[in-house]
Amino acid sequence: MKTVKTLLLITSVVLVSPCIISQSTHPEPATLHIGSKAPDFMLRGVDGNTYSLNDFNNAKVLVIIFSCNHCPTAQAYEDRIITLANDYRPKGVEVIMISPNSVAALNYSELGYSDMGDSFEEMKVRAADKKFPFPYLYDGETQATALAYGPAATPHCFVFDKDRILRYTGRVDASEKPGTGHGEDIRNAVDAVLDGREVATPVTKVFGCSVKWSWKNEYTKKLYKEWSELPVTLEEIGATEIRALIKNNSDRVRLINIWATWCGPCLAEMPDLIIIDRMYRNRAFEFVTISADKQDRKEEVLRILKLNEASNKNYIFNKDDVYELIEAVDPEWQGALPYTMLIEPEGNILYKKQDTIDPHEMKKLIVGSRYLGRYY
Repeated sequence: MKTVKTLLLITSVVLVSPCIISQSTHPEPATLHIGSKAPDFMLRGVDGNTYSLNDFNNAKVLVIIFSCNHCPTAQAYEDRIITLANDYRPKGVEVIMISPNSVAALNYSELGYSDMGDSFEEMKVRAADKKFPFPYLYDGETQATALAYGPAATPHCFVFDKDRILRYTGRVDASEKPGTGHGEDIRNAVDAVLDGREVATPVTKVFGCSVKWSWKNEYTKKLYKEWSELPVTLEEIGATEIRALIKNNSDRVRLINIWATWCGPCLAEMPDLIIIDRMYRNRAFEFVTISADKQDRKEEVLRILKLNEASNKNYIFNKDDVYELIEAVDPEWQGALPYTMLIEPEGNILYKKQDTIDPHEMKKLIVGSRYLGRYY
């Protein structure tokens, strides 16, 4: 069984680009100045094609937006960017979105407002979910394009004229919350460039998540080490207390997983559940495990929990009567393991399933709850 620690190690080894440069050799990248020529690039898109600047030679205006999957601000602006692309394509304007983030510098605690991270495979999922009408390109391996353009945050917009001279750089608009803005700043800039006018305000500040530069991964390493050292505990729980957990008279969305040490699927899905806990534990969320093992298996239950660095709340049923446990959890549950429930405050059950979960489906349910949400 892969433990969380093993999964984190694999992620670090596989996804770190050989082109990563140490922090000591890399100053903070400067944002491209107004009047600069657009730097060329060669980036793969989620559609399977590779794109360069020349692929957009016919565009009267080229809009390049550095954005990503995970950032709450980026997600808040996605629909406006989609509308911008659809509205202006008939006028000869092309929109490109580039994800600059290195997965080596992005940790699970930064994914609390998202259902996914910034890997290339996850970009494919986001583009399909949102039906992006523009190329979504990946720069996370070398970050060479981001270094050339210098985005300060996600999203960060760059508007180029037909000669690919930078005419505007900055925000989409000044109203992050969905429904409160219409992309006024970038639309005004694009309109001005189409009309051959000077952009009234060519530079605006941007607000959002910082770019996850590959060499800035010390905090992620430190955080994962701290998580690995957190205490892992196991307490007994009775039927009455289990019913109270299900009623969830708390202010948190509660994910409850019933498992056992002898259940192969339970052990296989546990690393995914621990990752989910690490993503959302700093928000209105709580992860609880309940072991259906017999009392004489306590030591083995705790051993497996420690192996998975399960520093959440962990229980073992205080009787060997598994049928009493089943009735306490859910009278409709037939008893097969694993069994998982997602419950909002006041007992509103968002999800219950006898079998392993789909991790992405679960993350979408959690972040989609009105008690969490994707935006600030």
